[in-house]
Amino acid sequence: MLAKADVSKIYETVFSIPGMNDSVKITFTIPRKNVLLLSKVIEKGLTMKDTDEKSINMFDIVPKSSLQELQTLIVELLEKAGLTEMNKNLQSF
Repeated sequence: MLAKADVSKIYETVFSIPGMNDSVKITFTIPRKNVLLLSKVIEKGLTMKDTDEKSINMFDIVPKSSLQELQTLIVELLEKAGLTEMNKNLQSF
C-alpha cells in the first residue's frame, strides 16, 4: 500500500496536468431524488472527518478553492431541481 505522502504527491501531479482547471459543461438529466442524494453525498464528503491515520482523505489534498466550488455546486444543484427549501427543512430534523 502506498504511503499517505505518496498518494498526496500522485493527486497533486494529476491536479497539475494542463487542462485540469478548464471548465467542462456537463448536460444530463436525473430525477430530483438523485439530485438530493448527490448533494447529500457531496456535503457528507466535505464534512467527513477522517479518524484513521493510515487512510488518505482526498479533501486534505484538494485546494480550498475546489472545495468551495463543490459547496457552490450543491447550491446550484438544489436550486435547479427546486429542492432548496426542502433541503433546508430536512436539515432542521
